[in-house]
Amino acid sequence: MFTGIIETLGEVVEILPSGTNLTYKITSSISNQLKIDQSIAHNGVCLTVVDCAHDWHLVTAIQETLQKSNLNSLKVGSKVNLERCMQMNGRLDGHIVQGHVDQTATCVKVVETDGSWEYRFNYDDKLGNVTVEKGSVCVNGISLTVVNATQNEFSVFIIPYTFEHTNLHQVKVNDTVNLEFDIIGKYVARLMTK
Repeated sequence: MFTGIIETLGEVVEILPSGTNLTYKITSSISNQLKIDQSIAHNGVCLTVVDCAHDWHLVTAIQETLQKSNLNSLKVGSKVNLERCMQMNGRLDGHIVQGHVDQTATCVKVVETDGSWEYRFNYDDKLGNVTVEKGSVCVNGISLTVVNATQNEFSVFIIPYTFEHTNLHQVKVNDTVNLEFDIIGKYVARLMTK
């Protein structure tokens, strides 16, 4: 369980193929605090630490994860948003995030708006996911508030702190991002189709 509040950026320093899986070696300021078998979200994808040392950790993504997320587009040097799992005695500053990416979206607009940034994303609405204005959505693991939602697009506004401390500052038009839709909204949408 996560909150969508990014702790730090990691950097991919090595990618190791193993059959259809990919293992990523990531360096970060929190790698030295991780342990084997711990869950950590990478761009919103919950992955298990399989090895770690002072300033790096290894995680493996299976083929299904690679197909449903943007992890397959990571390269050596790519920055990833990192969040460790939520502690039960802590505050829930974002929203309830499972680390299970529902689908990807394409960035269709980035505009600086005098101190903040508007990002607009287009996604395939045939998969049954929905956004609602003032609801929550997780983009690359970041808990954000939806603005101007339509059937297959939504906008979010980014404050300077989030822009500087996540990998959103690298997202450009036509880039792919990971989406996890609000868990409560997913249950309501499912009940409405029955």
